[in-house]
Amino acid sequence: MKAVGINLSDAENIETIENPTISIESSCDDTSVAILEKNIKNGIAKAQLHFHKKITSNNLAYKGVHPIVALESHEQNLAILVQDAMKSMPKVMENKDSSSDLVYKPDFVTVTRGPGMRSNLSTGLNTAKGLAIAWQVPLVAVNHMQAHALTPRLVSALDNANPSPLKPNFPFLSLLVSGGHTMLIHSQSLISHPTLASTVDIAIGDCIDKIARHVLPQEVLNSAKSAMYGPVLESFAFPKGASDYEYSAPTSRAQEISSKKSSWGWSITPPFVETKALRYSFVGLDSTVRRIVETRNEPISMDERRDLARSAMRVAFEHLASRVILALAQMHETDSKNALIIRALVVSGGVAANQYLRHVLRAYLDARKYKHIQLVFPPLELCTDNAAMIAWAGMEMYEAGYVSGLGCQALRKWSLDPSASDGGILGVPDWKRMPEIRN
Repeated sequence: MKAVGINLSDAENIETIENPTISIESSCDDTSVAILEKNIKNGIAKAQLHFHKKITSNNLAYKGVHPIVALESHEQNLAILVQDAMKSMPKVMENKDSSSDLVYKPDFVTVTRGPGMRSNLSTGLNTAKGLAIAWQVPLVAVNHMQAHALTPRLVSALDNANPSPLKPNFPFLSLLVSGGHTMLIHSQSLISHPTLASTVDIAIGDCIDKIARHVLPQEVLNSAKSAMYGPVLESFAFPKGASDYEYSAPTSRAQEISSKKSSWGWSITPPFVETKALRYSFVGLDSTVRRIVETRNEPISMDERRDLARSAMRVAFEHLASRVILALAQMHETDSKNALIIRALVVSGGVAANQYLRHVLRAYLDARKYKHIQLVFPPLELCTDNAAMIAWAGMEMYEAGYVSGLGCQALRKWSLDPSASDGGILGVPDWKRMPEIRN
């Protein structure tokens, strides 16, 4: 990496900072910028975040993400965040005890290329291109969902108190759950993530938000700080936290697909009870909850609303878990040797912040004899969209020798699966290969 205004080949007593990048995330309603630095010493990756901020557009009036409001928020805030980030760039060390006024410039610029809202993505992508041209450094335009899957590896590198090789090791399973995506993938390597299961209709985050709008009392909805109502629904359903869960996971497929009748007279049938196909569906769950609320002839009590919120989340999360179990079982049947290598399930995306989901998944795996599968969740602040995960995905791609052409365009859809029609991560145009970076 070069320092602004200094030739490192002629400089003496300067501490070298390796592989720093500035990153931009703008795929939906979050505008985020980060500066991440990474070093590898003695085979151990160490990372440091010098800057990381995020601004979310205010969509409360629309009870969901409004594309124009989100776009205007990006236009208003992105340049300001980049300006703030530049104040945090690492300074050149004159010696081990003092730094100069000179700052390093990034080795490359990382940005989300897709999937997401094209106009929003383009705001970040065009800004990143401008920075790459101005600094004369490469651009790395990464897949947003790949970044979610790699987030635990970032967390591993940031743990300087307990330095160790990056975890989890490939291969592992990834359950990516958010307002726009629901997919179970087999993360075989940095660039290969075959899809095992995905939603055929709406995403689980979208479903949870809609259920919240059906179930929550108006005064609770009005207290929400954003139009993402999932955290509000969780707090309403479990006011005492984990002590309210009272959950026992089904130990068989028969228990899994059975409807549990509530004391109020209604029941919620799990999705896809008639098939073991590796697919997700959440639109029926949303419709069932709406019908329960709208067909009542009398006001629903607070206790019933709370029970309905708990039951709806239980069914949604058990549906997620059921396909993980089916996928693991199929892998053992078809390729038992490689299936035994799978030791971790990464759960990432905004819905991964839900503590009840974490509880259900762990209980489910244990009840179905998969206690050896480690559940890996990012910290809460890295579950939702953020530029730190984008920086890390760019870091891994850059070190593997991949950079993007300046003609690359934003992608509304972009698969992770190399067998998909678009060819997966490397199937889209404008990737360029350079020698791998060895630290």
